[in-house]
Amino acid sequence: MDIAGSTRAELIRPFSTGVRSGATGLALTCPNEAAVTTQSAAIPAFKPAASTPALVAALVVTLIAAATIGGAWFFQLVLGIVPCPLCLEQRYAYYLAIPLGLLLVLAARGGAPRPLLLAGLAILALATLANAGLGAYHAGVEWGFWKGPTDCSGPVVNLGSANDLLSRLDTVKVVRCDEVQWRFLGLSLAGYNVLISLLMAAIAGWGMVASAKRQAR
Repeated sequence: MDIAGSTRAELIRPFSTGVRSGATGLALTCPNEAAVTTQSAAIPAFKPAASTPALVAALVVTLIAAATIGGAWFFQLVLGIVPCPLCLEQRYAYYLAIPLGLLLVLAARGGAPRPLLLAGLAILALATLANAGLGAYHAGVEWGFWKGPTDCSGPVVNLGSANDLLSRLDTVKVVRCDEVQWRFLGLSLAGYNVLISLLMAAIAGWGMVASAKRQAR
């Protein structure tokens, strides 16, 4: 009986020793696996900059302004519709909105202070609102609701002598502000400028309000 017990003990001992050594090996590998996991967790994951209301508003206003001024140049250079003095003045707001909108987009992407973004959006809103007012004034001149600038609308006066008149006609071509050169669905280019400018002002205003609400949270 003692011989049999000792034999069974000798058979069980290598197996139990192997199990313990295997468990020890597993225990030795666990710190390495934990280190790898810690290192991988320490590596920051790439996350694109979150879109903010200010960024979205500035980007949309910039795209609308660029498309509108591109259409104005298309009408002038391709279709041959020469702009009047009031038409040229209505382009100034777009020339302001495009670079300012781009600067605001870059500033929003770079994490600029919120007051700076709000100030830029306020400038965009005011400029486009003023341009809508100018477009409405021009549209009223075209419809005959009120008088326009004397240099491009109303009766022609102070012609001078016949020789002076002929020389002026040869050198100067005045595009009248009270004559519509193109209409679509009853609206002239000045009328569409009113709608587009109001849209850009509304988008800039939305960006301001949404950014202020996000800051208040």
